[in-house]
Amino acid sequence: MGFRFDLLLLFTTLVLLSTITPTVLSDVILSKVDRRIDLTSQIVRVTSTLKVENAGPDPVSEVLLTFPEIQAKDLAYLTATLNEGKGKVKKSGSNLLINVAKPEELPPSLIFHSVSLPKALGEGDSLTIDVLAVFTHALRPFPEEITQADIQLVLFQDTAHYLSPYAVKVQSLTVKLPKARIETYTKLENTNIHGSDIKYGPYENLPPFSYAPIAVHFETNQPFAVAQELVREIEISHWGNVQVTEHYNVVHQGAKSKGEFSRLDFQARPHLRGASALRNLVAKLPPRAHSIYYRDEIGNISTSNVWGDPKKTELVIEPRYPLFGGWRTTFTIGYGLPLQDFLFGLEGKRFLNFSFGSPINDLVTDNLIVKVVLPEGSNDISISTPFPVKQGQETKISHLDVAGRPVVVLEKTNVVPEHNQYFQVYYRFNKLSMLREPFMLISGFFILFVSCILYMHVDMSISKSSASYLAKLQWDEVRATIQQVVSIINQCLSKHERLEASLHDLSRTGDVQACKTARKTADSLFKEYSKELKPLLSFLQSSPQATQILPKVEELVAKERELQERLIAKHSTIVDCYEKKIGGRELENRVASHQQKVVALKQEVDDLLDYIEEI
Repeated sequence: MGFRFDLLLLFTTLVLLSTITPTVLSDVILSKVDRRIDLTSQIVRVTSTLKVENAGPDPVSEVLLTFPEIQAKDLAYLTATLNEGKGKVKKSGSNLLINVAKPEELPPSLIFHSVSLPKALGEGDSLTIDVLAVFTHALRPFPEEITQADIQLVLFQDTAHYLSPYAVKVQSLTVKLPKARIETYTKLENTNIHGSDIKYGPYENLPPFSYAPIAVHFETNQPFAVAQELVREIEISHWGNVQVTEHYNVVHQGAKSKGEFSRLDFQARPHLRGASALRNLVAKLPPRAHSIYYRDEIGNISTSNVWGDPKKTELVIEPRYPLFGGWRTTFTIGYGLPLQDFLFGLEGKRFLNFSFGSPINDLVTDNLIVKVVLPEGSNDISISTPFPVKQGQETKISHLDVAGRPVVVLEKTNVVPEHNQYFQVYYRFNKLSMLREPFMLISGFFILFVSCILYMHVDMSISKSSASYLAKLQWDEVRATIQQVVSIINQCLSKHERLEASLHDLSRTGDVQACKTARKTADSLFKEYSKELKPLLSFLQSSPQATQILPKVEELVAKERELQERLIAKHSTIVDCYEKKIGGRELENRVASHQQKVVALKQEVDDLLDYIEEI
């Protein structure tokens, strides 16, 4: 319904125009118009050869080109050149100047472009102009959604008559399609099909703003690769390299895929189960490109190949998955180039001569941003482009930069391969500025080495007379004393285990005398350990550095002594029972209270030891 509405709106406007065409334009006549529309890719290229005659007495210095507003919004590129006849295009004059024009008494639904002629046409004079108009998004998928097994059909709408404010004597139109398979097309008078070409005309004596609506519904399995945004960063290094980094956000804008995707079917029959899928992209890089890489957010992508010859370097890249209609992917490609191939000098300035558009074939770019990163210290910057672009500047901070590097930003929408022309960025740069970064590196290493030398030869120790040094010495003494206390406590615990072992031997052998000897030996050792602990505890009590840890040390000593007493009591009870021939339930009842307390005290002593050792 949207397509029909656009077409109806277009030709309703044309009907109104046919009744209000001003007579001021009647002096110019198009004696012959030969128009060719190329629909072999997603980019529609319309080439028109116009033979212009001046039938009036006044000289004519410009020719108007007309486009409907709904078609002009998709116009990406427009150029006009003089044709000398016999297929020869005049090179000396290059492209003719084209500006947007706004003729009076004509509605805004038509967009006019004025082509300036190299010299005014006198009465009866004529010349031939070749006009190339490139459109994007002019092919509409119809149906808009297809399955993996379906072919892709698109719809194209235009007029068989050349839309012009001038009368046309003779005109013809050729529509070139990618394949001979045509679903439907508009049949007018003098319509013929030759293979994959549809020819309309010739038509004679057409009035101004003549029109004949046509629509062609045909098969094309060419993928509609569109970069919704492309950011190209070109970084200049005067040490001999130009680094190019390109960030792509690509979507397939053909008929959207519906249903499930089967990779098995796609791999087995790719030309039947995914005929319109985007399998790969081909980028034509400069001939001496090096250090080429292709990656995305996940990492490096190995499905790429590079071929090179003296004229170009060709990079074939495959996405991680085939792109069907509506699917998208993001990736980055980068490569280095020799500086001498792109940077030149002119009148005391340096200028970069580099291509503007994407190196990928048949790629439409909705929004292209080109950033040229100049060396730090560049000034007096100017830009020259072959077509209008939005310009700006920013600053990029990189390694070893002080003020940052100036960045020239160029932005353009609706970019096609025809925009891949050379532009120039002029700037001034002092050669001495190249020594800034090496000098910074040398200075940095020099300062580092001097600092190391000073560090090795300067006494960085704390003065022995300072309060902090004395406090450190005192704390070291406290730590050593605590370690001695812990060592004595561990020896006591070792004797505890020996007492327990003597009880096990008693239950096994019944040797009471040996058990008494073990207890007597332990008593004597415990007394010695107690004597050793007294001076250590006295030192800790007198040291201000031990204030915080002293309570825990005293608690540890007290718990260990209580544990000694309980173990001795348990030991004595068991030995007495063995001497009195008491056993069984009564022995267990007498020992139970001692055993519970021993277990609890052992756990408390272990916890205190862990706490003190951590400190």
